[in-house]
Amino acid sequence: MQTMQRMDINSTGGFRCESPAYKVSAPRGTGAFPYLCNLTAISSYRKKTYFLLDMQRLNFRPMLIDSLKGYTRQGLTRDLLAGLIVGIVALPMAIAFAIASGVSPEVGLVTAVLGGLIVSALGGSSVQIGGPTGAFIIIVLGIIGEYGQGGLLIATLMAGILLLLMGALKLGSLIKFIPYPIILGFTAGIAVTIFTTQVNDLLGLGLTGLPKEFVPKWGVLLSSLGSVHLPTLAIGLGSILLIQLTPRLTKVVPGSLVAIIVMTIVCYLLKEYAGVTGLDTIGDRYTISSKIPDLVVPELSWATMQHLIGPAFTIALLGAIESLLSASVADGVIGERHRSNTELMAQGVANIIVPFFGGIPVTGAIARTMTNINNGARTPIAGITHALVLLLIFLFLMPLMAYIPMACLSGVLVVISYNMSGWRSVRASLRGPKSDIAVLAVTFFLTVLFDLTIAIELGLLLSMLLFMRRIIESTRIVVSRDKLHVHSSEDDGQLAGREEALDLPKGVEVYEIEGPFFFGIANRFEEIVLATKARPKVRILRMRQVPFMDSTAVRNLRILIETSQGEGIQLVLSGVRPSVHETLRATGIADLIGDTYICPNIHEALTTASQYIAQISE
Repeated sequence: MQTMQRMDINSTGGFRCESPAYKVSAPRGTGAFPYLCNLTAISSYRKKTYFLLDMQRLNFRPMLIDSLKGYTRQGLTRDLLAGLIVGIVALPMAIAFAIASGVSPEVGLVTAVLGGLIVSALGGSSVQIGGPTGAFIIIVLGIIGEYGQGGLLIATLMAGILLLLMGALKLGSLIKFIPYPIILGFTAGIAVTIFTTQVNDLLGLGLTGLPKEFVPKWGVLLSSLGSVHLPTLAIGLGSILLIQLTPRLTKVVPGSLVAIIVMTIVCYLLKEYAGVTGLDTIGDRYTISSKIPDLVVPELSWATMQHLIGPAFTIALLGAIESLLSASVADGVIGERHRSNTELMAQGVANIIVPFFGGIPVTGAIARTMTNINNGARTPIAGITHALVLLLIFLFLMPLMAYIPMACLSGVLVVISYNMSGWRSVRASLRGPKSDIAVLAVTFFLTVLFDLTIAIELGLLLSMLLFMRRIIESTRIVVSRDKLHVHSSEDDGQLAGREEALDLPKGVEVYEIEGPFFFGIANRFEEIVLATKARPKVRILRMRQVPFMDSTAVRNLRILIETSQGEGIQLVLSGVRPSVHETLRATGIADLIGDTYICPNIHEALTTASQYIAQISE
């Protein structure tokens, strides 16, 4: 590799690279690293080649680079303080999410450290905080239960690749079109499921081998209420109470951290000096270690990947939705516009790297992101600081985590599930359209009773079907035989501001489609035409309000033209839009009907129809 001797920035914002043997220049770019220029020696032909990489083509532009322009000491101080507070807030959440997901506490911290660092350094939002979230608890539990830790590693890795591809293919904006009732439904379903998983530890029931299914699990829990351990319940309820009361006293220290500190001390005193038994702590169930985890290499097999593609897709889709939703909420607060495709690629990189260190899925965390903003953060430096704070806690304070009572963590998760449920939004949605209620209910119950993968897939399918039904119901097919009413929206624009009733020539029928001409409408249109007993000489099809046609509509139109021609009926098209006209040309419909009978407006269509009738009458 021969090094470059000089690189000049020209006045247009581009650059020119020079070496004794070769020169190359590039225009101005807008990427974080707009162009990279490297000189490679090819020994066999003694040629020098430059490789120019335009990051803008990948639509990858980390916000960190732009955020550092004009960065001040005051901004650095503000970001460092915000990162410190967010790191403290993230600590109990990372531990709680890890344990609820069926992995050890250090896995949660490793995920928060690596995921938070990568998302902040490479992400498309200035204030996004990445890490483990409650949304993945149920997915991770299911994967570990069926495929083990190795299966979780592969599924997370596959999800990371999918997220990377989504960003590279510029699909970030499409994720925003996921219907809100689906998001609300599976979020509420996840909240109910998380609460269900915490009842055992919250009440101190000491049950093992609980059924995975929702209904049988509640059956066992309800039948075991007589064995509630009162000291454990007191720890859990006390934690919930402290979390709720702390914000009234201070906004600086998170209530979950206060609950963990206070209840850990209370638990220790009860066990050591009051002789209370049965108060399980993290150390009673897990071996706590502050050692940086070794690199884990997955055992990939085609069969395992086939089984895990569904969960991987769910992780990727859920991660994309949650991270972009969090970034959008942050935009509204700080007045910024995040880069959705860059954010997806950053999430992809995080989910590719984290599983090699035993971590669980990473996504943007709304609660931690808002905490970051509320404490003054405005650049990714705060998110990087939060990751470093968690790393220091992991290295030096990890052994203390063994004393945290499990009931306290359950209390933290109960509050999180309550806040996550969005019950006020659910209540408001129940007063909306019945179709939205149906989507919300189906997604919610499928999430609770089966799993999130099925819930999202069927929720999307139901949403699309209901949407198509709405389109079909809102699209009208109007038939006119004697008079045709036109008004100011007519396609030739000559009748602006007034209406007029046009007399149709004898033997002419006019059909107008008001909306998209796709398979549902195409079949209904064909039924209306075939149901007409009269046989006109000319059928005019007004398409001024048809924005597009699909293959079914093209096929049905072809059949209608051929059938009409066989019966001696001429079909005339009126007001065809350019995009629809292009479809007609590409599919051969224009050649079949003839350009003469494709008219720009209804007036020319009626003139053409009259000329045709006069011609065949001679």
